[in-house]
Amino acid sequence: MQEYIQKRVMEISHYIIESSATVRQTASVFGVSKSTVHKDVTERLPLLNDVIAAKVRHILDNNKAERHLRGGEATKRKYLELREEDA
Repeated sequence: MQEYIQKRVMEISHYIIESSATVRQTASVFGVSKSTVHKDVTERLPLLNDVIAAKVRHILDNNKAERHLRGGEATKRKYLELREEDA
């Protein structure tokens, strides 16, 4: 694995651990695709550091479990705002 990829993988993983960010948020911050972030943390990171990989996996699993709640809240806000505009 090339050095710049290793550096990116470690930076991404530290960012996710520090901020509990989602893959989408992380991709936006680092200017890479969601696919790249996902590949970095699921395939490349375990080759570099198992302990950090486990921490990142836990955060991403938690984000995935909460995803339906965040989506529901966003939809609720959307329709409340539309209702307020109509009133």
